[in-house]
Amino acid sequence: MALSKLERRQRIKHRIRKIVSGTATKPRLSVFRSNKEIYAQLVDDHAGVTLAAASSRDKEIAATGTKLEVAKLVGAAIAEKAKTAGIETAAFDRNGFLYHGRVKALADAAREAGLKF
Repeated sequence: MALSKLERRQRIKHRIRKIVSGTATKPRLSVFRSNKEIYAQLVDDHAGVTLAAASSRDKEIAATGTKLEVAKLVGAAIAEKAKTAGIETAAFDRNGFLYHGRVKALADAAREAGLKF
């Protein structure tokens, strides 16, 4: 029997998470994409805490253009919050989503804003 879209993504997510883990010095940049919104957070997996977060629901980002443009703004915002928290590098976790479209736009914008991964 074929996997559903969600089951397929969960399988890929678990495969990625076996390898990618965040620490206090190099947190995991986790991206979640829904049909309407996009979220990014820097996670320290050892302590189990979120160090910084940005999303398309933030007041300064909300309703500012196409989904792709919003993803770029979220990427730049998470990189800025990482800088203020003293974080320079991160491990990218695409969370089972294809590295394409909005996920790629967020990652590229975060790189351009100075976050290394």
